[in-house]
Amino acid sequence: MAYNTGMIKKKTTTMKPSFKPKKVLSVRQKDLMKTHSKHHTKKHLDLMNKLMLKGFCFEQAHELAKKEVGK
Repeated sequence: MAYNTGMIKKKTTTMKPSFKPKKVLSVRQKDLMKTHSKHHTKKHLDLMNKLMLKGFCFEQAHELAKKEVGK
């Protein structure tokens, strides 16, 4: 059996979004992100923002961002 050595697998998320995708964050999510921004990098926050717009809750987005980007 041949191995696919040339193919790089993209990271997949094991979690499923809790909510439907949305166009803007809620007021509560915006407030959480504002306080969260004091402790984390812009890259981390941008990824969290993108994930929350896809339907992930704050906690799920934070865990995935920590795994992918770090703090």
